[in-house]
Amino acid sequence: MRQFLTIATNAFMELIRQPVFLLLMTASVLFEIFLAVPYYFAFGDEPKLIKNSALAVMLLSGLLGAVLGASSSLAREIRSGTALAVLSKPVGRAQFLLAKYAGVAAALAVLSYVNMIGVLLASRMAFDAYGKTDLAALGIFAAFVALAYALAGFSNFFLRRTFVSDAVLAMVIMTTIAAFVVFQFTRQMESMGTVAVVDWRLVPAGILILFALWVLAAVAIACSTRLDTIPTLVICSAVFLLGLMSDYFFGRRAETGEWWASALYTIVPNWQLFWLADALDMGKSTFHWGYVGKAFAYVAGYAGASLAVATALFEERELS
Repeated sequence: MRQFLTIATNAFMELIRQPVFLLLMTASVLFEIFLAVPYYFAFGDEPKLIKNSALAVMLLSGLLGAVLGASSSLAREIRSGTALAVLSKPVGRAQFLLAKYAGVAAALAVLSYVNMIGVLLASRMAFDAYGKTDLAALGIFAAFVALAYALAGFSNFFLRRTFVSDAVLAMVIMTTIAAFVVFQFTRQMESMGTVAVVDWRLVPAGILILFALWVLAAVAIACSTRLDTIPTLVICSAVFLLGLMSDYFFGRRAETGEWWASALYTIVPNWQLFWLADALDMGKSTFHWGYVGKAFAYVAGYAGASLAVATALFEERELS
């Protein structure tokens, strides 16, 4: 168990030390906040448009982070010979692979947490055609992001610590504080004199998006056992696009009893199961956490099957 935790921690720290991880985190959360800045004139549906767009940014940035994280965590170590050095110790290949996945999943959870804060802030800052941009919230969030980078620069210059990992940790802390300050000490007016509030229904929707990222990370880990970064990215992109149209391509034929459609409908992950923005648009104010629990069971089963395939492929991989 100690070896598992050590490898998982090292994989997590290695990922958050990647400049692309910090860049992806910062760019995605800032773009989510930016979505609540301009005027859209969407005939009263501006808040709905902003929420859907922010969730979409969270999903796409997480998909890119999952593929790049899995590839850099496994494929690069196989190519550089680091994996062979680790496996020369009393560490099994299955344990090594599962620990790498645990590190990638933890890094995705950190990325999704910061993006979730951006989504909640965007829902709070959203306004319709009769409102105006929440400049106070925008300034507070921008100031705390700048402060996070300043603290990381201070620790790097004076304490000789790694800038990127400290910046990621500072981003997690500072965005949380910024959200608390905005929620507690600022107000955003909507039409008819109402005060804008945070749409907390987005929290379980964000958790489901994190589940989808964990599924794709398992697929990326399986691909990384034999392929490099670019082929893994291509395959995962194809799986993602095919999963978006799974109901159209396979679902209808599976209902008619065609065995091949039923098999493909089971194998290809259906990403629509993790996208509940449409349910929010329909005005469903209650959210059944039982569905989130069922989704987690689905993720555990699918990720487990993907990692079992990855372990079988990795056992036969020549590392020398």
